[in-house]
Amino acid sequence: MTTVLAASNIVSALGFTADEVFDNVLQGRTGLRLLSDRFDLPEPFMASEIDDTQLAEAFAQLQPPQPTDGAYTKFEQAAIVSVADALRRADIDPAHPRVHFILSTTKGNIHLLDPREAVGHSPEQLYLGHTADRIAQFFGNTAPTLVVSNACISGAAALITARRELMADRCDAAVVIGADMLSRFVVSGFQSFKALSTEPCRPFDANRTGLNLGEAAATLILTRRGTDDLRPGDAQLTDGAIRNDANHISGPSRTGEGCYRALRHILRDIPAERLTDEIAFVNAHGTATPYNDEMESIALTRAGLDRVPVNSLKGYFGHTLGAAGILETILAVRALRAGIALRTQGFDTLGVTHPIRITDTTAPITAHRCVKMLSGFGGCNAALLLTL
Repeated sequence: MTTVLAASNIVSALGFTADEVFDNVLQGRTGLRLLSDRFDLPEPFMASEIDDTQLAEAFAQLQPPQPTDGAYTKFEQAAIVSVADALRRADIDPAHPRVHFILSTTKGNIHLLDPREAVGHSPEQLYLGHTADRIAQFFGNTAPTLVVSNACISGAAALITARRELMADRCDAAVVIGADMLSRFVVSGFQSFKALSTEPCRPFDANRTGLNLGEAAATLILTRRGTDDLRPGDAQLTDGAIRNDANHISGPSRTGEGCYRALRHILRDIPAERLTDEIAFVNAHGTATPYNDEMESIALTRAGLDRVPVNSLKGYFGHTLGAAGILETILAVRALRAGIALRTQGFDTLGVTHPIRITDTTAPITAHRCVKMLSGFGGCNAALLLTL
């Protein structure tokens, strides 16, 4: 048996379907904009935002019932719109008890801590479990939901959790949603680290000045299928690993230890001399901060992936936090199917000590596997192996 990525959706500044978003990325478009006077914050910041009007219209088309426990937030609306579109492309009954909903987010409705934002909402909407239940129940599903909130690796961790649930026969399908929105809490937190740039981010570049944030909701529906029943074009989540090096509350390991160990685990069955033939590209975390990008270059080199094309998608969306692992996995699979490694938006001159192969143009590929990497606060690291 294997785990298949059956359907997907992305709601972001670059579109409300995975097809639209992928096309915009191929065209080199970015959703990043300089935002000033937002959330009563004194400093401008570069970020991507979901269009509020377009989202409200898309949500209204779903004819949502009037909730009894608070109006739907932007976070909840984006997640529901994303799930609804993914379900249109999947042959599953979302209300079936053997369909499990898994929510990946770092902050959920954290903006409701502000009394000015909480008007019309219930206190329970601050709780991630309650939010996950609201999303599942919108589609008639009353099975217990799961929430994965593990900093920036949340999306990858949620996909690994879904794979484990499926392979253990605890469900027949998993609806995995990753979402996060901008808020005063989130933006001011990153500003306090002096990590945000007022320019479009430049992953792995010598002139990178920091990360950008972004809003997104993305959904992947996973199912289980026998290897003899695989269909042409089926994308599989072949393996996944999470490793924590506990280096620092916010700084990554200077030797890339946790990241390297996650990579080593998912690549354990591929001989070192075959890596360049078997792995088409690596979609790195690539946040454009000095320490993250350097750490990833070390981990990739230690894992024998320094000759494999490497890209980052943060230049198109910014860092979408709990959505990043889902959104970027969807686009990585799309790229595999299209036979290309996507360009790293914003990259020009290598700015890390290890000479990894950053993609400065969209390039053809021939292999049918790719790696997705994520790292986060507290020393957490994750890696996924995806196969066509």
